[in-house]
Amino acid sequence: MIEKIPFGNTGHESSRTIFGAAALGAMSQDRADRVLELLFEHGINHIDTAATYGESELRLAPWLREHRDKFFLATKTGQRKGEDARAELELSLTRLGVDQVDMIQMHNLTDEPGWETAMGPAGALQALVAARDEGLVRFIGVTGHGTYAAAMHLRSLEAFPFDSVLVPYNFSMRQNPEFATDLEALIEVCQARQVAIQTIKAVARRRWVDDDAERRFSWYKPITDKEPLKRAVDYVLARPGLFLNTTSDATLLEAIFAAASADVVAPSDSQMAQDSADLGIEPLFIRDQTDEVRISDSAG
Repeated sequence: MIEKIPFGNTGHESSRTIFGAAALGAMSQDRADRVLELLFEHGINHIDTAATYGESELRLAPWLREHRDKFFLATKTGQRKGEDARAELELSLTRLGVDQVDMIQMHNLTDEPGWETAMGPAGALQALVAARDEGLVRFIGVTGHGTYAAAMHLRSLEAFPFDSVLVPYNFSMRQNPEFATDLEALIEVCQARQVAIQTIKAVARRRWVDDDAERRFSWYKPITDKEPLKRAVDYVLARPGLFLNTTSDATLLEAIFAAASADVVAPSDSQMAQDSADLGIEPLFIRDQTDEVRISDSAG
């Protein structure tokens, strides 16, 4: 079974591997039900979805009717204005078929205009705090992609005591010195304040190119080779306190769960560099070149 540790200051012992429910976004209900059974097999007790993950919330709803009490349930809103964020949260509750989610996250809050709106008067944060006070949500988090995510999360944490952050974490991303510096500062602050640290893109190989013939179940080309995938998973889980959010490519879920269930062996930088050379692993985000403010999928 996958290790469980405290999810920040929430009081919940979450599996260190979190199910990224973007994987359900385009599935039939029967297929989704079979995927969800894997969570029990591997001891996963934390689900992360979003209003924008296709039909994900709808695919979760029948399953949650029977198993809601066994899982920490998180969703996200990408809306920046308060009234819009409230409406999207209410829609998520309806689609999920629940009266309350454990956590609502402000989705990919990394751009300056969006941050100012969301964090300002009548912004999304104000609406989500009100929703928390009403009992619709229990905790509030913030997510981000790209090389500015860690720096923006630090800024967000200075403005509000968020319960969790979500940020890219893999070997190739950490070779960017600016991002690595921001990331280490973020981890230090979060661990000092007991803020949960979720990570994404653990098994990212590179962006798709036109010549790639494979079916595309995630917006990036993933690592699929067994040993490099294991090292990519271990690279995250060898860092104490980090959570790994799984990819939206459901065909890799069993491999990722198996890797996370086995003994974690911290790979060396030379091993990771060799995997990068052998597989052509590249950072998904290059500062000021491919640092999209909004992308459609924040799953691992």
